[in-house]
Amino acid sequence: MSQRDTSIDPRLLSSAREEFLKNGFLKADLKTICDNAGVTTGAVYKRYKGKEALFSAVVADVLEALDEFLAKRSAMDFAGLSDNEIRASWKMSYDSMIPMFRMLRSYGDDFKILIDRSAGTKFESFSHDYVIKMSYAYEQFYKEAYKRGIAKRKVTRDEFHILLTSFWSSICEPFVHDMPEKQMEEHCRVMCRFFDWAAVIGME
Repeated sequence: MSQRDTSIDPRLLSSAREEFLKNGFLKADLKTICDNAGVTTGAVYKRYKGKEALFSAVVADVLEALDEFLAKRSAMDFAGLSDNEIRASWKMSYDSMIPMFRMLRSYGDDFKILIDRSAGTKFESFSHDYVIKMSYAYEQFYKEAYKRGIAKRKVTRDEFHILLTSFWSSICEPFVHDMPEKQMEEHCRVMCRFFDWAAVIGME
């Protein structure tokens, strides 16, 4: 029995990544991906159902990281958190935000491909869908803060959604515009000054 040539996969994904980044999913050409990887289209279809499945493979790791990030916040055990820990969760700081940017940057172009090159795939509404998930996580923290008297203002679900849409867009901007590391760091500092979540919820 012949063994599967595993050397094809890294070459294929690297070529697909380059083509999706350059042209987006809709204009990406499967034959170009194959030619640049030095494989046949038959080799692709032995591994993936088609171009969209190949796209899914390219963004799989960054998707998993983002899902894990939100899952931890959404499944928080508030009973184990002190009032000071709840307060700290609403204070934006460079030290708390920059790890998120660096984590996304560690995935190279995959995050940009996911948020800016996915039109025509099942991921084309990823940012909108992710904001909805973020809104749920933030709402749980807010309800706990309000219940404890830490949050003094009423904030609706729609208001959180609007604010978090802007917040998420600001997270995406350095990657959409290929900001160098130092510019990304300064962008993070500006975000921390602009998004005053403590003021939004009326935390003293």
